[in-house]
Amino acid sequence: MNALDALCDYFERLDAGNLAELDAHYARDAWFKDPFHEVSGVEAIRTILKHTFAKLPGARFRVTRRFPGASQDAVILWEMDFVMPVTRQPTTIRGATHLEFDVGGRVTRHRDYWDAAEELYARLPVLKWLMRGLARQAAAPL
Repeated sequence: MNALDALCDYFERLDAGNLAELDAHYARDAWFKDPFHEVSGVEAIRTILKHTFAKLPGARFRVTRRFPGASQDAVILWEMDFVMPVTRQPTTIRGATHLEFDVGGRVTRHRDYWDAAEELYARLPVLKWLMRGLARQAAAPL
């Protein structure tokens, strides 16, 4: 199994109980960025994931597509299923991740791309109303 396949398999079974396995897939000084965080180091990445699973118990990732690059990089498309704490509604966030690997197959750079406004904020009742109003104003002819 190549590094990308092994990482995708890990993502799909990722939970609070197996965060120690992150070291097998990420370089010690790996860089991570998503809409809320930018950190370096596998320990900092683990801390973000611990926080995510504490706030969203039962959250699960599904890798829906894999695009291996020509060199040491890849892009994956994914979905994260969880129950929204405020509304108690099942929710799915869709995103993409650009990954870069070292020669040993460990991730050195992990950049998540997903729209926090559409995928998260717009699902919260008060923010949903506010965001719809802002979208209408932005779309109004001049």
